[in-house]
Amino acid sequence: MEFKLDKRWPLAVGIDQAWAVLSDIRATAACMPGAAITEQVDDTHYKGTVRTRIGPAQMQFGGEIEVKALDAATYSMQMLGKGADKSGSSASMDLAARLEAGETPGTSILAGTATVVVSGKLAQFGNRLLVPVSDAMLTQFADTFRAAAAAVASPAAPPSDAQAAEAGVAPGAPPPLRELNALALMWQVFKAWLAGLFGRRS
Repeated sequence: MEFKLDKRWPLAVGIDQAWAVLSDIRATAACMPGAAITEQVDDTHYKGTVRTRIGPAQMQFGGEIEVKALDAATYSMQMLGKGADKSGSSASMDLAARLEAGETPGTSILAGTATVVVSGKLAQFGNRLLVPVSDAMLTQFADTFRAAAAAVASPAAPPSDAQAAEAGVAPGAPPPLRELNALALMWQVFKAWLAGLFGRRS
């Protein structure tokens, strides 16, 4: 089963601050709840895990990511993620993301287009469930990305403790790893898709 996502999120930071996060694969991965890179294979390939907790049980699975393009001139990047779990579900995501200047100075827009392909048990949930769940997941990602970008020093001024505190991130530190808490049904929907998107770097 295949579906596409096309999203745009306004950011209250300049495009260069946002690019400092988007161009850093580890920092971008850290914005996804439960995801973190565990190994850099080479300049463009990474491995990682996605961790989640359902009640007292903690689960973890792995995946891979390939950075296909990273262009500072156009503030754009493209990556391919794929993964599978022991239940027989698998997923891949071809993601293209870019930054655009906002309508006012000091603002920008994060835009992304993704093609997601899922198979196995995960595909049984269908688009009517997978798409809204994916939307909610990406909303969490965007919120954490905003905080990470707000904590980056702007070109005109050094970072301040007040700015970092407002963003919820320690000065100079990456956003904290957030464990994904979900119901069992949500986990079944998320796990292969997450492995395909960011599990590769976690």
